Amino acid sequence: MTSTTEKSGTSGAGGGGEAPAGLAAEAEELLRREGVTDTRFDDYSRHLFSRDASMYAITPLGVVFPRDADEVAAVASVAGRLGVTLTPRGAGTSLAGQTVGAGLVVDMSRHMRAILSLDPEARTARVQPGVVQDELNAAAAPHGLMFGPDTSTSNRATVGGMIGNNSAGSGSLRYGMTIDHVRALDVVLADAARTTLRPYSEAERADLAARPGLEGDIHRGLARILSENAEAVATGYPDFWRRACGYRLDRLAQDPAFDLAKFVVGSEGTLVLATGAEVDLVPKPARTVIAVGHFTGVPAAIAATQDALAHDPAAVELMDRTILDLSRQRIEYASLGDILQGDPEALLFVSFTGDDEAELVDRLHRLTRTWKASGHGYHTLEAVTPQQQAALLKVRKSSLGLLMAAGSGTRRPLAFVEDTAVDPVHLVEYTTRFKEILDRHGMEAGFYGHCSVGCLHIRPFVDLAVPGEAERMRAVAEEVKDLVTEYGGVNSSEHGDGLARSEFNRQIFGPELYAAMQEVKRVFDPAGLLNPGKIVDAPPMTDHLRDPALPEAAPVRTRLAFEVVGGMRGAADRCMNIGLCRKSTTGAMCPSYIATRDEEHATRGRANALVKALSEPDPTAALGDERLHEVLDLCLMCKACKSECPLGVDMAKLKSETQSHYHDAHGVPLRTRIFGAVRTLYRLGSATAPLSGLPNRWPVLRRLMERATGITARRPLPSFERQNLVRWFRRRGAPAGEAPLGELTFLADSFSTFTEPGIGRAAIGLLERAGWRVRLESRGCCGRSSLSKGLVDDAKAKVGGLVGLLSEGAAAGTPIVGCEPSCVLTLKDEAASMLPGDPRVADVAGRVRQVEELLTEALDAGRLTLSADSWPAGRRILFHGHCHQKAEVGTGATMALLRRIPGAEVVELDAGCCGVAGSFGFEAEHYEMSMKVGSDRLFPAIEAEEEDTVVAATGVSCRQQIGHGTERRAWHPVELVAAALEPGRPARR
Repeated sequence: MTSTTEKSGTSGAGGGGEAPAGLAAEAEELLRREGVTDTRFDDYSRHLFSRDASMYAITPLGVVFPRDADEVAAVASVAGRLGVTLTPRGAGTSLAGQTVGAGLVVDMSRHMRAILSLDPEARTARVQPGVVQDELNAAAAPHGLMFGPDTSTSNRATVGGMIGNNSAGSGSLRYGMTIDHVRALDVVLADAARTTLRPYSEAERADLAARPGLEGDIHRGLARILSENAEAVATGYPDFWRRACGYRLDRLAQDPAFDLAKFVVGSEGTLVLATGAEVDLVPKPARTVIAVGHFTGVPAAIAATQDALAHDPAAVELMDRTILDLSRQRIEYASLGDILQGDPEALLFVSFTGDDEAELVDRLHRLTRTWKASGHGYHTLEAVTPQQQAALLKVRKSSLGLLMAAGSGTRRPLAFVEDTAVDPVHLVEYTTRFKEILDRHGMEAGFYGHCSVGCLHIRPFVDLAVPGEAERMRAVAEEVKDLVTEYGGVNSSEHGDGLARSEFNRQIFGPELYAAMQEVKRVFDPAGLLNPGKIVDAPPMTDHLRDPALPEAAPVRTRLAFEVVGGMRGAADRCMNIGLCRKSTTGAMCPSYIATRDEEHATRGRANALVKALSEPDPTAALGDERLHEVLDLCLMCKACKSECPLGVDMAKLKSETQSHYHDAHGVPLRTRIFGAVRTLYRLGSATAPLSGLPNRWPVLRRLMERATGITARRPLPSFERQNLVRWFRRRGAPAGEAPLGELTFLADSFSTFTEPGIGRAAIGLLERAGWRVRLESRGCCGRSSLSKGLVDDAKAKVGGLVGLLSEGAAAGTPIVGCEPSCVLTLKDEAASMLPGDPRVADVAGRVRQVEELLTEALDAGRLTLSADSWPAGRRILFHGHCHQKAEVGTGATMALLRRIPGAEVVELDAGCCGVAGSFGFEAEHYEMSMKVGSDRLFPAIEAEEEDTVVAATGVSCRQQIGHGTERRAWHPVELVAAALEPGRPARR
């Protein structure tokens, strides 16, 4: 038989060599015969699953998406027949390389994500392995329960992945690790047999050990291993309790119930394939209060840990200056800076949880007094309410992603010594010596993590593309391993061994105990098919490194400017695969992934696909590839990734550039030309109204239009108004009165000009009443619609013309405002990429302001007054922000304006993209996806509101989708402000 390594494919990072075509075809055919049909063996899919959140890459033979445990068993059976290895995978957020392998990757996150049952009385849940931790917590919350281990990746980490790694998190001081919460596991063994692992009585153990086959071998073999290695098992493990390394023979030896479910927790898919789990739930504390100590340095913050622990906290977390500075640079996290005092070098977050708020606040005050008396820190912020804590918690949970963003090119903060832990009493001295190792090797690092359990995630910046850097990294890893051993700590405390640390397990555990672990692997997996090379028998930590394996990028001419190291490929390769784009319960990123749960439709999948294409010998030709186009097709270009992805991967920009190359290769379709010419069409629609509205009234015309152009007949087209904004502005005459604030330019976008001119009229009337003289600019187009369809040359010409009109037709410093965020913000963002170095672009971008900002300033200054009589007290406004607005400037200005309406209760929806996204929702093949995106959170939230709730949205697409999907009218915020004006002289219409 051909060896496993020969038959399982090849490793690599840039597309990864050719798959053995015969073996791949044979595997696909055998899987199909077994009823396993959701499989992928194409080069792009293989590349996407060659990576996880680690520094490693191994290209698999193929990827399988099983739908249930029967299909997992079928996959194991086929793998056994072919001698192909299996690598189970959840969210692919493993930091040590656990979820990359050369055979078949078994992705259980797409289909196997059901919560099968939840028993509040027993405080248990039965789940499939693909269930995301936050989704389990959401289901448990109504019963006052939660899953104890609290990972920072809880919005995308799967329970199966947590079981594989024995994950923990900030709450482990109180709740322990995943191993402490697993009651039973449904598993597939290496021979494809299905069984359930749980605690056993002595009689049950005897019965199991007497059985023929692999299950009996496992029970007999484990008993023998424990007997023959009793002394090594008793003495060979590190003393510190917080361990996610090796096989837990120590725990099994001490367990009268011989609980194999707990034994395989942390085995990283090397012993069994978990297909279901029964887990414990714990009471969810009703309240949390947080003390945030401000310190002048990391050592000073760590030194305050012992005093914090004396007050029985739930968690003590460190964040250093590196992460703080990065958070201030991003809209998503910028609010943290508003509540900090001074300019701290480090923060220490101390959380107290429970049900008695008064008791928690008393402990909070006592800690503050203790720190002050001991001279710890220069300020302690006490955050008691959820509103006070929101910004703190958001940044704390995003520390990893923010740190990753500090890299440049292939110089990245790498996870190879980031998971050590020592008893907190040694943490100050240990960290000092750790820093000395880094200094000696000339490495910088960011510091954050769990001081309460002695675990700091220290990530040195390394450029593995530079000769000699891999060797320097290894030298640091060896010294740190020796240092943590000296302090009785552990090399892997919650992130596991994987490819980064498994090599050192022989030295850490000693030869006898390590040999016992090797025997455990052979007993469970005689043929070595389950995720080999992890925990035991591992390759050197410097094998399979991602960055050195990438070929040098061939030159490619781009129409847009990519001002990062490595150009367009560098912009895509900023993705470090931490997988935040796979979150599904909050934020806007990534709408098509939420709808499909398909890796290739997450920002991470698209970025990795572009890295593959741009690593080909002819990247220009690769950018026109049909499979690449398929991967990018469902990107709605909402730009949420630009702000929510900690690495700032701008997929909208990357897609525009890629589409332009696709058009070069295949020509420009008619529908693309139609959508690119939206301003011309809207002008014609207005000029011919009401005749232009006939297609909406005659279904046969819509069906013919769909057949000819691919524009869906199921969504109403915009209605045009003959009395458009330009005609109204010209005919109304000059407004009476002075304009003490001077002139501003109002951008007459296509939508508030030709289809919703009432919005433009309301905005202009409010601005004039506030003291501005309005200059209407209606002669140009920002090029947004062309850019979104990959018509980059056309977009550049349009935005260039508009920039010229705006820069030359108004006095220096004149504000530029508008009502459609995507149009106004194109001038602030994309214009610089289309016209790099043009000084007019910088001038215009610097003058762009949101109309909401100017109106809020006018209200606060008393130049506008809103009447309490015009808005019933307590009337609710539900606001949905435009995606581009959220990504570029945030929604703070709009919320502030709406909150100025007397008597209004304003609530902002956390609902992500509406699903229309410009032309996307009008394209026949995307209509269903568009409605599925809208149905995720937006439609249900609106439908749950009372009839008198007013719905507001800044984006035209959002208003169209809300009307279509919920039959509720959505208003632009300026319309609501205009309606709330103090009775008297109305804004001039």
